[in-house]
Amino acid sequence: MSQDIAVGTESRTSSQGGLVGAHAERLSSLVTAQRATVDRATGLELYRDMTLGRRFEDKCAEMYYRGKMFGFVHLYNGQEAVSTGVIGAMKRQHDWFCSTYRDHVHALSAGVPAREVMSELFGKETGCSKGRGGSMHLFSKEHHLLGGFAFIGEGIPVALGAAFTSRYKRDALGDSSSNAVTAAFFGDGTCNNGQFFECLNMAQLWKLPILFVVENNKWAIGMAHDRATSDPEIWRKAGAFGMAGEEVDGMDVLAVRAAAQRAVERARAGEGPTVLECLTYRFRGHSLADPDELRAEEEKQFWAKRDPLKALERDLLAANLVSADELRAIEKEIDAEVQDCVDFALNAPEPDGSELTRYIWADD
Repeated sequence: MSQDIAVGTESRTSSQGGLVGAHAERLSSLVTAQRATVDRATGLELYRDMTLGRRFEDKCAEMYYRGKMFGFVHLYNGQEAVSTGVIGAMKRQHDWFCSTYRDHVHALSAGVPAREVMSELFGKETGCSKGRGGSMHLFSKEHHLLGGFAFIGEGIPVALGAAFTSRYKRDALGDSSSNAVTAAFFGDGTCNNGQFFECLNMAQLWKLPILFVVENNKWAIGMAHDRATSDPEIWRKAGAFGMAGEEVDGMDVLAVRAAAQRAVERARAGEGPTVLECLTYRFRGHSLADPDELRAEEEKQFWAKRDPLKALERDLLAANLVSADELRAIEKEIDAEVQDCVDFALNAPEPDGSELTRYIWADD
């Protein structure tokens, strides 16, 4: 059980890519497909984090359809390799993370307790945002989660500010220990917005320690990515600013982890930002209110076969790092944890109405 999964250059692709569009075809010709090396402990940690994300989101869907959860709820199923791969390559409660409206799993990967995340989705006082944020606005100062943002592109300037702070403390205030890196997560639809380009420019100009993590899941609500941008290869846009850019198989957690490690190393060394485009796919509709009728069934089936959880399980078993029984035991533990956080959230108190305006002013 001591064998590591070796770094390689093989990319797991399918000859059927051309049948389901350019997004899949790109996977067959990735510029880099280098994968990370992990030992047994790390492999189990990655599997547990991805399983927690998947089972948590499945439970959210159940609660929503049972009428227990309200508002817009955007789930992350299928994209777990991105959150786990990037955040798992960084330092919790040291580095910073900024999310979007699809933020539950980013929060969990950053270490926000599942009880606090679920409580927030129920609008309870025990939520990480004290019941004021709901599904799209998770926040935790303790866990360096800068927030989920409902409007696309909103979070990128916030993440840039965190990266600037890290650099300013080191260069202007003389704090040699200030080497925190920030990861800004956003989707392909955001990359046609002004905030994206403006922040790339500033980040490269001042060599800020930030990862621009594009979760390219092919669809911006109902708009196919290839129909919305003149150059669908988002990572190449980094070249216009002279910064590093890389595309990676976003359904392969070991590939994402390796790319994130390279980007973080560059950032901590003062070499500036990276645009990391992760080619991924969401298994559910845009939100739980989306009937998901626009995507072809053939396309969905292609990506379902690339399930990142199943792919990691195959890797771990093939390397003889774990047994199938161990993975099933982890799943049972996660199921119990997720059920516990639902029970906790359902029984938690509602926010006190007298505190409606609390946390609005800076002096509070």
